[in-house]
Amino acid sequence: MEIIEFVETLRLDGALLADAAEEAGPDARIPACPEWQMRDLVTHVGRIHRWATDYVTKGIQEAGRPPAAPELADKELPGWLRDGHHRLVLALDSAPQDLEAWTFLPAPTPLAFWARRQAHETSVHRADAQQALGTSLTPLPSAFAADGIDELLSFHAGDRSRLRTETPRTVRVRATDSVAAEWTVHLSEAPPRAERRAGGAGAAADGDSGADCTIEGRAEELYLALWNRLPWDTLTVTGDTALSGLWQEHGGI
Repeated sequence: MEIIEFVETLRLDGALLADAAEEAGPDARIPACPEWQMRDLVTHVGRIHRWATDYVTKGIQEAGRPPAAPELADKELPGWLRDGHHRLVLALDSAPQDLEAWTFLPAPTPLAFWARRQAHETSVHRADAQQALGTSLTPLPSAFAADGIDELLSFHAGDRSRLRTETPRTVRVRATDSVAAEWTVHLSEAPPRAERRAGGAGAAADGDSGADCTIEGRAEELYLALWNRLPWDTLTVTGDTALSGLWQEHGGI
């Protein structure tokens, strides 16, 4: 996907998140994060947006923590969220292509990293806000959702991932409605290693023969379920279901 596409998704989902947060109210519970109420979600996203904006506008070269949230009344939170989101969109939209800044996942450029990461951060939390409101989730393009699966698997390549097995196993993750959206995830005592290949829609049925477990579904369903935002019964799991259980229990980021 292109940077402009990530920025446009960020723009749309940030506005939807703020709308849902305002309508649901500050006390609404976040289903995927039971310890959070809407005010906690809004505070988190507002801090992250401002943190990312600083990297993009200031070219910060080292890791740092998101800024503290100001003391705000509940009624001020949606406006504060919208302001930070607007500034982030403008920052990404006007940033130079040769931006130099700290990143923490593989990406073609720092600008591509920050646009992608913030688009997915915002889309997942937009789903949180809409679920708290009790409204239907706004659909995501399959290409964006497939990219989000790819990004999530890159998180798991780090030492903090708890997706580990004593005996090496493989899990096939396949989006059925998107080409080039199939991954073989190698599990062991080391951090998971994912290999992506052409697959998804139209993939051969015998492509699962080497996997111990296959998890498949529409790209959006896979994306949100792997982020623990949808129940796994929306997916099709074949083979060793204990591996899908491992993922559900230990796959959180």
